[in-house]
Amino acid sequence: MYLVAFLDWSSRYVVSWELSDTLEDGVVISALNSALKTAVPDIANSDQGSQFTGNGYIGVLPGNGENISMDGRGRCMDYIFTERLWRTVKYEDIYIKEYATPRELRSGLGAYSSKYNSGRGHQSLEYKTPEDVYFGQSKA
Repeated sequence: MYLVAFLDWSSRYVVSWELSDTLEDGVVISALNSALKTAVPDIANSDQGSQFTGNGYIGVLPGNGENISMDGRGRCMDYIFTERLWRTVKYEDIYIKEYATPRELRSGLGAYSSKYNSGRGHQSLEYKTPEDVYFGQSKA
């Protein structure tokens, strides 16, 4: 299964996520459209996968791609906040629960996403939750 997420880097808030059994751009575009209902980013950062470089993805972003940033090849530190999210999801949920079916995984990730956003304080956020920081910034 493939997981795509749109994450607000300053608050670590997962704005949207999608799960798919294929690595096609449709799942990325769906997650992007969902994220854009919540917020329009100043910069959309991604890796260089074909899902993020195609016209389907680039055409959905406001400004027709003027605000796209892609990581350099072999530069995982460019994408560190998202990589940390993947590590956290794996170690705090997926590896522990060992989901047997895609349906179980989707349900479990939904519950974990809620916990991650609203019930899990982050050290880098002074132990506030991503939701508190994200919506606190939005109100300012």
